[in-house]
Amino acid sequence: MAGGKIQRKRHQTMKGIGGGGIPFEKFMGQHILKNPSMVDSIVQKSGIKPTDVVLEIGPGTGNLTKKLLECAKSVVAVEVDPRMVLELNRRFQGTPYASRLKVIEGDVLKCDLPYFDICVANIPYKISSPLTFKLLSHRPLFRCAVIMFQQEFAMRLVANPGDSLYCRLSVNTQLLARVSHIMKVSRNNFRPPPKVDSSVVRIEPRQPLPRVSFKEWDGLVRICFIKKNKTLGALFKQKGVLTLLEKNYKTLQSLRLSGNPEGIAEGNEITSEDINVLANLMDDISMADGERENGDEDEEMDTELSSNMSEGSSFKDKVMGVLQEGDFLDKRASKLSQVDFLYLLSLFNKAGIHFS
Repeated sequence: MAGGKIQRKRHQTMKGIGGGGIPFEKFMGQHILKNPSMVDSIVQKSGIKPTDVVLEIGPGTGNLTKKLLECAKSVVAVEVDPRMVLELNRRFQGTPYASRLKVIEGDVLKCDLPYFDICVANIPYKISSPLTFKLLSHRPLFRCAVIMFQQEFAMRLVANPGDSLYCRLSVNTQLLARVSHIMKVSRNNFRPPPKVDSSVVRIEPRQPLPRVSFKEWDGLVRICFIKKNKTLGALFKQKGVLTLLEKNYKTLQSLRLSGNPEGIAEGNEITSEDINVLANLMDDISMADGERENGDEDEEMDTELSSNMSEGSSFKDKVMGVLQEGDFLDKRASKLSQVDFLYLLSLFNKAGIHFS
């Protein structure tokens, strides 16, 4: 607890409710929020109603869980560590909260999530990106999610066009949700403390969603962010990019009487598979203790697209014509908004050029 001594061993231990000790494993991303005022602030800013079902991910020993139970109708807590599940059940056993708490033991990325109105969570940083898109693919849509992320990941989520951290993660997330930064949280508020600071972000799913093929959308955005500060005219002149688009173009021409050639969704129904396409981000920074899994730019894709060097001059002129029509030739992905990308995608699809 706060003020107590921490044993310097392979893992760190925090006293449980029954007086025992629970070793916290850093490799599992177990950093427990120990500051009561910070817990109170997160719950207050979540805007929980007495009728709400709250989803909590990674409840640990239940510090945040208790505050959620005081405000909500019920809490569904998903915890992968069986030791924490046992501690959580012990903590609330015999209390008025026991009947309003449901604990699911398992990996949140593999579990089928039940209905919930709000998600409030302090999550392991390494699952930040897949969890964000798993939540956004959940149906029925929830009202909002208030989640603590590693600070740099959070700043990418909320970054605007022109910001240094603006990337594919920013664009894809903001296509599906309104994202706002709530507050910063120092690493000293955790036990054991992580190597980086954190931030709390509010995510509100958009309703209705844009009527767009997400495979098409991600294909376009991936190319645009190969090097986000390079002009689109220069990016789309790359032989590898032209080869990829020309192959798609020719395939579509041969199958024009079947499928949906314009790449636009036929209805408002968006499947989980569509949205999960966006979770596969090469420039994502799902990080544990501040270590990047990937670089800032899609250099691997740049190499991949450049491997096939066939180029048709007429098709190149067609692609450049689309960019010129929308006045995109000299623009950069780092400056484009969701509206800009949607417009650019519509111009390409109108010309019969597709990205998937």
